[in-house]
Amino acid sequence: MQSPLSLLRKHGVRPQKRLGQNFLCDPNILEKIVRIAEVRDTDTVAEIGSGIGALTAILAARARRVIAVEVDRRLVDVLREELGGLNNVEIVHGDVLEYDFASARPEGGEGRIRVVGNVPYNLSSQIVLRLLDYRESVDRAVLMLQREVAERLAAAPGTKDYGPLSVYVALYTQPRLEMRVPASCFVPRPDVDSRVLRLDMRREPLCAVDDPALFRSVVRSCFAKRRKTLLNNLRQSVLPVRPEAVPAILEELGIDGTRRAETLTVHEFASLSNRIGR
Repeated sequence: MQSPLSLLRKHGVRPQKRLGQNFLCDPNILEKIVRIAEVRDTDTVAEIGSGIGALTAILAARARRVIAVEVDRRLVDVLREELGGLNNVEIVHGDVLEYDFASARPEGGEGRIRVVGNVPYNLSSQIVLRLLDYRESVDRAVLMLQREVAERLAAAPGTKDYGPLSVYVALYTQPRLEMRVPASCFVPRPDVDSRVLRLDMRREPLCAVDDPALFRSVVRSCFAKRRKTLLNNLRQSVLPVRPEAVPAILEELGIDGTRRAETLTVHEFASLSNRIGR
């Protein structure tokens, strides 16, 4: 397959800023992404934002089946022209935020898939949350993200980057920060550097959560105003708990109400959510 830059010129494709299109043009980085994903010849891989197919072609040479999801009709036409001869590549024209990842599971729905993608920066959080919703269907996700976003998703308690997304990711995955990718590896060149994030989905959540929707609401409420204490944020929340009951609940759980949300572990958030939901 031709180089990414050659393909862009060949097809006269101009990247669309509104779609967050920055095409990765470094073949060495593309190869490393596939190695991080540890794609095997028995795997089904769903690729997010296949673009002009540079990564798709490498995946197809290693995987049993590749599902290339692309929202831009112009690029779908490019993919069909360049990769149409590969019988293990299925090209899907659609929005990844509407794609049913469970439908990509191998016949019988027994196995799980791998997900790989150069994710549009403006949709990073939404895409990661969608993958978490499909965690029973996904084994591993390897995503190229804006560096700051990747580091935030993998952040540990007590750090400045730790926030609601860090908590959700840690509950359902084992995150691992991989290589940094400079802006010079993309066309057009973005204003920020990128980083590859590997998410290995847990077979079971890190800890028991009785009501996942309430858990997310509790985490968001605790982080509502980062400089405020847990006690103040929870008292001012719309959670199903009376403001005057908050101090007793925190004391019961052994959580100091003067702490801030970024100091709580996932287990502590789960305990708090389960107690509020009783």
